[in-house]
Amino acid sequence: MKDLSNKNVIHIVKDGVQYLQFKKLLEYDNIITHCYSLGTDLNFRTAKADKQKLSKKEFEKSLESYKKLCNSLNEDYINIVKTNQNHTDNIKIVNKKFNNEFMDINLEEYNDTDGFITNKKNLILSTTNADCILMLFFDPITKTIANIHSGWKGTLQRISIKTIKKMKKEFGCNPQNIICCICPSIRKCHFEVDKDVKDMFEKEFKDIKISESIDIIEKQKDKEKWNIDTVLINRIILKKNGLKDENIIDSGICSVCNSDLIHSYRVEKQGYGLSTALIDRNKIDIYI
Repeated sequence: MKDLSNKNVIHIVKDGVQYLQFKKLLEYDNIITHCYSLGTDLNFRTAKADKQKLSKKEFEKSLESYKKLCNSLNEDYINIVKTNQNHTDNIKIVNKKFNNEFMDINLEEYNDTDGFITNKKNLILSTTNADCILMLFFDPITKTIANIHSGWKGTLQRISIKTIKKMKKEFGCNPQNIICCICPSIRKCHFEVDKDVKDMFEKEFKDIKISESIDIIEKQKDKEKWNIDTVLINRIILKKNGLKDENIIDSGICSVCNSDLIHSYRVEKQGYGLSTALIDRNKIDIYI
């Protein structure tokens, strides 16, 4: 069986379910639980991108996927709180669940929401992706967690930085204490864009001079296409906003290169599935 473990992540297979966990976050497993799902046999889509309803079969598949993953983590899937993502920079504070007997999914309260922050226990923050970047944040001092979705549009809007600023303002977090873990996503090797998108990135990120860095943006030799490293951009701007380099942990895994285990829009095309990242502050806090 293929193993995606590396210096930063561990590939877990438990009860027939596969997922990744970050070694850095496992140092705090007395406080938080987290994972990034693996396996295209699971699909965490709870709504259509075009707002149409899922079929009953598709919806039941999603519920079963959440149940299987949460059971493997010894979590109660009822505690899931799911973003209704729309490539925005909107981040919401989650203080409670709305549904007592069911997951908080497809709620109007979370429309056009691409990130969650909380310091409450037993709220399993969930985001989904199929090539976009998902980031898990944890402040060990304030015990604040966050889970955000940053596609290329979210990266242009610097949603990762807005998350840090909101954690600082609302929960008193010091950026130097915050850990950010970057889940599998499309990487520079496959993130190919046309000139219009390339120009948007160069305009937005003049401050880090991406046009001067072949590591960040590179023109293809045979056509008018550019490859951009959105993960590296996020690493750089997070560091500029106070995160320590050693606290920015990248899985280093490309969703396209590993589409046998990770859902990828660019590979699956129409009808693509979704992977999920989960984080929950559910453990007894021995520091309080």
